[in-house]
Amino acid sequence: MNQPQITPELVASHGLKPDEYERILKLIGRVPSFTELGIFSAMWNEHCSYKSSRLHLRGLPTNAPWVIQGPGENAGVIDIGDGQAVVFKMESHNHPSYIEPYQGATTGVGGILRDVFTMGARPIACLNALSFGAPEHPKTRHLVSGVVAGIGGYGNSFGVPTVGGQVRFHTRYDGNILVNAMAVGLADTDKIFYAAASGVNMPIVYLGSKTGRDGIHGASMASAEFDEDSAEKRPTVQVGDPFAEKLLLEACLEIMAADCVIAIQDMGAAGLTCSAVEMGAKGDLGVDLDLDAVPTRETAMSAYEMMLSESQERMLMVLKPEKEKQAEAIFRKWGLDFAVVGYTTPSKRFVVKHGGQVMADLPIKELGDEAPLYDRPHVTLPALPIIHARDVKVPVGIAAALQKLIATPELCSKRWVWEQYDHVILGNTVQRPGGDAAVVRVQEGPKGLALTVDVTPRYCEADPFEGGKQAVAEAWRNITAVGGRPLAITDNLNFGNPERPEIMGQFVGCLKGIAEACRALDFPVVSGNVSLYNETNGRGILPTPSIGGVGLLDDFSKSATLAFKAEGDAILLIGETQGWLGQSVYLRDICGREEGAPPPVDLAAEKRNGDVVRGMIHAGTATAAHDVSDGGLLIALAEMAIASGIGAQLLAAPRSIVPHAYWFGEDQARYVVTVRAEEAGPVLAKMKGADVPCVRIGTTGGDAVEIAGEPRLSIAVLKPGFEGWFPAYMNGSGS
Repeated sequence: MNQPQITPELVASHGLKPDEYERILKLIGRVPSFTELGIFSAMWNEHCSYKSSRLHLRGLPTNAPWVIQGPGENAGVIDIGDGQAVVFKMESHNHPSYIEPYQGATTGVGGILRDVFTMGARPIACLNALSFGAPEHPKTRHLVSGVVAGIGGYGNSFGVPTVGGQVRFHTRYDGNILVNAMAVGLADTDKIFYAAASGVNMPIVYLGSKTGRDGIHGASMASAEFDEDSAEKRPTVQVGDPFAEKLLLEACLEIMAADCVIAIQDMGAAGLTCSAVEMGAKGDLGVDLDLDAVPTRETAMSAYEMMLSESQERMLMVLKPEKEKQAEAIFRKWGLDFAVVGYTTPSKRFVVKHGGQVMADLPIKELGDEAPLYDRPHVTLPALPIIHARDVKVPVGIAAALQKLIATPELCSKRWVWEQYDHVILGNTVQRPGGDAAVVRVQEGPKGLALTVDVTPRYCEADPFEGGKQAVAEAWRNITAVGGRPLAITDNLNFGNPERPEIMGQFVGCLKGIAEACRALDFPVVSGNVSLYNETNGRGILPTPSIGGVGLLDDFSKSATLAFKAEGDAILLIGETQGWLGQSVYLRDICGREEGAPPPVDLAAEKRNGDVVRGMIHAGTATAAHDVSDGGLLIALAEMAIASGIGAQLLAAPRSIVPHAYWFGEDQARYVVTVRAEEAGPVLAKMKGADVPCVRIGTTGGDAVEIAGEPRLSIAVLKPGFEGWFPAYMNGSGS
């Protein structure tokens, strides 16, 4: 293949700015070859180099006694005792999923599963966080259908349960949806596998499926804004094969168990380029690759195409030489390609050969270490005003507002989504989607894992610092509400164009809030992903730093659920209520005002209140528990009633708080907990002694949610709206 001449236009088409290209010339002392330009483009784009974000990511707390591996590897690893470790990470596949929703979502799931089993873990659960445009936008229904089908199509076929997630709609995602996929796996603490190569002249082996032309420049596409021609980028979307990945999983775990592996790296973003460079650079070694040995499924592929292909279900390993034949036999048994494509060298050079010619010869460590690092200008926008409840015009009564809110896209049941996923395969799902957090049994028990994904983007835009804190606190509460002890998080930081100071200000503010909350709650960050340039024609998404949380239950059988358990139980509200309406769903969807400062997050109160709730669950005192979040107190109570079929007889709002603010305000650090009637007095006394705000607000019973002095709303009236919006919308009969 004739190599094109390197021109400023060609450099720009690879996403490299003029000063970055000058940096390349200075680094290698000559004009790069076409293949080398592609390699630099892959390694130095935003998606792989984190050039706009890594300066600020350093401020995240990443250590704790139970953290085995923090950020920097394929996935994070935490110790859960008894020689067991949990391996988990979350990543985005936003741009591909907008262009081709089914394949974009499938390959997002496939990629995150590989990140987990690359570490030596068997995947046990998947979660996701999905953000779509306004329901009335002409593309939204198509995108929802394709993404959900893609997630289910891959996870169900691969054989891992999808146990939880989040779905939202907002017009700011009209041109740039978000598909964040999280995977969780189990491994032995003494059998974790890493990416750093070691030893000279060790065989580098290509494993899995063949290389094609799909996904070329996929990572570069993920580092650019969309425009009117985004549909033309379909060729950069990879194609997934869950059945091939299942074979790859079993083959990888088998050769790991046979002690064949020195290092292993998933071929994800930037494919062979990124995996080979990272393995060599982390081990302080060079890498020589011979592309003639790479298994391909298309003819006459160039070195450039092979190095940048993002074909799926592929791994790169450094094997122990004496185990090469054994490893090959294992992979052949599973029907997968196995090819020695190179060797480690002492040169610290990345040398790529094809057709007997050297197509690239670059300094391997500098490919990563010398990537641009930007301290981009960022601004903090003025604080928004506090919305005072007495200044809010109330268009409808409390009961009417509840009936409307429970049937909105924001607050309705997402059953239509999660029923398309197999959430019970493997037989360890204890709590299914629809609650505060999923609970998955660890092998035969008694331990269980509490898993959740959460963020409130409207808070993050209104006040990035408080929004970042709240995202972590909400994940912490979700895990606590089922009885889990929160251990660590993974994040997926989705933002617009970082070259705009106000967007970079959102990123920096959210990150500071996340860091502060993680420190206060002893909830470190062990892995994650940054997704920037989520914009179309200059319109950015809402800042969406998704937080994936993992917690531990010593006994999965003692986990709490949100459903009321019996009539006559006392309903307690734990946490302080002021009636905060700023940025609330009530203010937006009932009053038509998307404005104001979001609720402040008192991290000391979060810790204190959460620890108390967890103690009640462990002691068996709490018969049901639910955190109070979107929509406020009355939405939480309605969800508990709908889940159980048991109603609630509620006291009127206290005179000190405007009723609609009391019932629909989104004050933080709150839980609804039920206890047996005879235990209510002792619990209230104990709470008072512990300085934890706690009041009795009613009693379970009947078939309706009834507030003293307000119209009665039966569960039979609430449930159709709650359960019906999503299926009606997807059938074309909803808005």
